[in-house]
Amino acid sequence: MRGMGNMQGMMKKMQKMQKEMMEAQEALNAEQFEGAAGGGMVKVSVTGQREIVEVNLDPSVVDPDDIEMLQDLIVVAANEALKKVDEKTNATMGKFTQGMNLPF
Repeated sequence: MRGMGNMQGMMKKMQKMQKEMMEAQEALNAEQFEGAAGGGMVKVSVTGQREIVEVNLDPSVVDPDDIEMLQDLIVVAANEALKKVDEKTNATMGKFTQGMNLPF
């Protein structure tokens, strides 16, 4: 019967960890991350759920004769914002999965 107490204690710890992981994931999902390009002339904001919520363009970067540059700057800014999401997710959720080799 001694093993049952250890099992119950382990289950309680797992439930607590699961709750903490869910809370951390919810906080990440609600957070916004910004990426910038062109010296801050193009900014893209994304949520922790990796959804673009805002694109800000400095009017001086909008050149009808060079749409390609603007497109490239938007891609760079969006990728930077998404990289920040990944870094924060790994830093936050990694503490729960250390040594487990689990994907998020």
